Amino acid sequence: MPSDARINILKNLKRIVIKIGSSVISHHEPGKGLTQGLNPDMVLHYAKKIKMIVGKNCQPVIVSSGAIMAGRARLGLDRDRLSIPEKQACASIGQSFLMYTYEKKLEKQGLKAAQILLSNDDLGNRKRYLNAKHTIETLIGYGAVPIINENDTVTVDEIKIGDNDTLSATVASLVDAQALIILSDVDGLFTRDPSQPTPKGEAPAELISQVDRITPEIEKLAGKTTNRLAVGGMYTKVLSAKKTMNSGIPCLLMNGLDKKALDKFFAGEEVGTLFWSDKKKFGSRKHWIAHTLKPQGSLFLDAGACKAIAQGGKSLLPAGIKSIEGKFEFGNCVSLIDEEQKEIGRGLVNYNSRDLDEIKGMKTSAVRTQFRNNFYEEVIHRDDLALME
Repeated sequence: MPSDARINILKNLKRIVIKIGSSVISHHEPGKGLTQGLNPDMVLHYAKKIKMIVGKNCQPVIVSSGAIMAGRARLGLDRDRLSIPEKQACASIGQSFLMYTYEKKLEKQGLKAAQILLSNDDLGNRKRYLNAKHTIETLIGYGAVPIINENDTVTVDEIKIGDNDTLSATVASLVDAQALIILSDVDGLFTRDPSQPTPKGEAPAELISQVDRITPEIEKLAGKTTNRLAVGGMYTKVLSAKKTMNSGIPCLLMNGLDKKALDKFFAGEEVGTLFWSDKKKFGSRKHWIAHTLKPQGSLFLDAGACKAIAQGGKSLLPAGIKSIEGKFEFGNCVSLIDEEQKEIGRGLVNYNSRDLDEIKGMKTSAVRTQFRNNFYEEVIHRDDLALME
């Protein structure tokens, strides 16, 4: 039976971001499970689904994993562990093959594929972030299907800590999508790990149909992946859903190996796990600050400062800072930490770490005396400050 939440999402759906995981477009053999290598038949299947989405007057934007997976198969690398240069080599060979496959399969549906490779350097710079947005908008305007991936070939950090779940959440905000779908090899978020035996006397794993708020308990339900072809696990998917919810974008996690999954979604059926609260938290700029930029340091605040910025909507002043950590420059992003060592927000600082270390805890009048006319009253202006849930 269709749910009201899912039907309401479909009513306003004009643009959708779909993240396709490596395991979804890899070969699966009966009795052997996941094996190496790109599966062209699955790419063709999703090319047809993309055509179906276009036919519904909805604009699809694809975030596709699979470059390293495809490359290691073509290089014959069957080891579980690869060095960074080996992963970069796999990405280089695999990305071209991945895009070639998408291009050919989409071409059969009368659609054009457009490759876009992004890194944190692109998304962390506001000007380049907006340039990426304008490029994607132009491609969509010409009827092309953007196929987005991380630039794994040359960006070491993207391979070591990056994942396309996080990228897809950023892209959803970047393109002002009305929904994000994450296609994986699991049915959704469960009350316990469904791959493990149920402990005696406890209830079996059950699929959670909808999550209205991502609490610490929900985060604990997300375990680490054992799939050697995947970079992220359930935990990264839950955190990605949290990011989209903060931007007012619903996120649906479902099994991409179910070839009817997208049809069920567009029918409003209860498929997968829907992360949605219908409460918009951030505008696009504050979402960029909170979820795209990497903090270069941390500011540890007293109780009064935490209350002023969290409840009073105030800017952060020097007097409320107890200590600082890290080295950062003017305009960098920093984390705001409360007295319980919890991150309560992120913001763009008006001081470098050297000057801020000198004026932390000082009243504004004392800072004015020290810096005279060359100073900012606010360490972080409220317009440059994004609070975490």
